[in-house]
Amino acid sequence: MKLDSDDFELFGIPRLHALDRAALDARWRVLQGEVHPDRFVVEGAAAQRVAMQWAVRVNEAYQRLKDPLRRAAYLCELAGARIDAENNTAMPTAFLMQQMEWREALDDAVSWQQVQALADEVASHRAAALKRLQTTLDETHDAAAAAQQVRALMFVERFASDLDQRLEALGQ
Repeated sequence: MKLDSDDFELFGIPRLHALDRAALDARWRVLQGEVHPDRFVVEGAAAQRVAMQWAVRVNEAYQRLKDPLRRAAYLCELAGARIDAENNTAMPTAFLMQQMEWREALDDAVSWQQVQALADEVASHRAAALKRLQTTLDETHDAAAAAQQVRALMFVERFASDLDQRLEALGQ
């Protein structure tokens, strides 16, 4: 293992959005076993510090790879397409209209069932968008288009989080 390897190299998996989650989880457990600081107790404090750095590196890579949106953003960055979500918020009109409709529907929703129905709709939209994103990354190899899709999905994720909070507040 090299500290400067990208996450995919570190885990020994192809640089693709599509991945086998069970294989990723298994590889994470193996890597954690190899770099866990407790394995280096007899080698002294310096070895344990290095092991801790490796353990942190492996955990950060795992967190990034296991999340489809974070993985997509990482792939875009590796391909030279910056996400730059803070500065690049331009979205297609149809997408913005959809966001406004969802926000209005959430504002109008008074029951748990209404919010849950909206959450189901957003989850379906998210799943379809992730599938399109995977195609863009793995088949079309268009990192710039994928970066735009990632930015849009970030909006959807924030709205889904708002829905979760509302569902929790309504409790059921």
